[in-house]
Amino acid sequence: MRAKLILNLNALAEKTGYEVHFVTIHRLDYDETAQSFADELFEKWFTTPESRANQTLLVIDNLTNNTGIHTGEKVKEIMPDEIARSVAQETVLIPLKEGNRYNQAFLGASDRLVAVLSGRPDPGPPELEDNVQVEGTFATREETQSSNATFWVITFLVVATIVPMATYYFYLYLQSR
Repeated sequence: MRAKLILNLNALAEKTGYEVHFVTIHRLDYDETAQSFADELFEKWFTTPESRANQTLLVIDNLTNNTGIHTGEKVKEIMPDEIARSVAQETVLIPLKEGNRYNQAFLGASDRLVAVLSGRPDPGPPELEDNVQVEGTFATREETQSSNATFWVITFLVVATIVPMATYYFYLYLQSR
């Protein structure tokens, strides 16, 4: 996975001049978000406007599964902020929310960024699988009316009331003898 990622991103840099960097971090400082960290790191790594222009930085906080993305000015010309946010918030986060599939998240983000920055159409985010169970698993009215559950509930309530009372009276009877 790592080799494929490096190969794809290096080929993109050689072909177009656009560079993409992925950063994963385990924990952020208090009051810091993945986006604020990406912005600060982008400014620290790329100090001049010329060095920033062709750069894309994607940050993933693997403790909270939050993401942040920062792009240079020339990158914004070919990849608008809406697509960049979609890469960070959908392409990366959907596989993470469906079961911490980091390999799929990185490869999906890489493939999408390479496609857009190479001038090809945006393939879009992955489809979110809808696993909502529409049908209920509870018994229908007809199924419950045909059962003898009411009989058993009443029987258990009567037994649960009579047995402790009989035990208490039997205990009192033995004590009085």
